[in-house]
Amino acid sequence: MKKYLIAAALIVSFSAPTLALGTFYIMFDTKTRACSMMTSIPSGSRYKMLGSYKSERRAHKAMAGMAKCG
Repeated sequence: MKKYLIAAALIVSFSAPTLALGTFYIMFDTKTRACSMMTSIPSGSRYKMLGSYKSERRAHKAMAGMAKCG
């Protein structure tokens, strides 16, 4: 029984980060002239989408290299 609990805990611990992944959007605010990372696309014409990424790490890396965000 104990080995099943350990196996279940390992499966949950390895699959949890995969389930937490989502889509991250880099948005440029035309009023403040600043970039921000969002998990959903805002409505309205205030923001311009600069890209969408599958992980937060990739979005941060891309945002650091963008001329508008620097």
